[in-house]
Amino acid sequence: MPRVLHALRTKGMAEVDAVAHAAGLTEDQAGGVLHELGDRGWARYRDGNRAKGWMLLGEGRAEAERLATAEMEASGQRSAVFDLYEAFKVLDPELKQACTDFQIRGDQTLNDHTDPDYDAAVIARLAEINRRVQPIMASLTDALGRFGHYGPRLNFALTQVVGGDINWFTKPSLDSYHEVWFELHEDLLVTLGIDRASELTVDSADA
Repeated sequence: MPRVLHALRTKGMAEVDAVAHAAGLTEDQAGGVLHELGDRGWARYRDGNRAKGWMLLGEGRAEAERLATAEMEASGQRSAVFDLYEAFKVLDPELKQACTDFQIRGDQTLNDHTDPDYDAAVIARLAEINRRVQPIMASLTDALGRFGHYGPRLNFALTQVVGGDINWFTKPSLDSYHEVWFELHEDLLVTLGIDRASELTVDSADA
């Protein structure tokens, strides 16, 4: 149950297959836990027109955060993980800008991907960001093993983009580079007990 709780906390909303992938379980195993969480009133399945998937409710979210805090304290790795989070934060605005530039060109027109040189330049930036984040991911995995799936997922998404399937850059319905990155960011915040709104406030004050 802890792995499913944590996967759902970091993803926000997800179908069974995505939860299973993030938690390192089979779909049957993850589905069984999700239904148990539903029976407890800790999670529910949202079947909306624009968004579908399992999501945590108040008690489930609180339990996921409690477990993450307990794991962090028991590991004795808080200082190391915080330093790696700070290193990740340096790259975060670069990744966000690359995603924006891949969707919208400098003249504020939508990128229709008919200019291969433009796309190649942005993809090269993505590859450089990935080169720099992978050592961070390796160190995070050494500190807390459950971070081990992020590096390979980022590499896989980049490989798809470089191979010509540009949907793997930002598409929400895929395990795209942007989606994995966002999930990783949320995981770091949950693990360290940092509120995303507080992080944005601190970043704005420092700017």
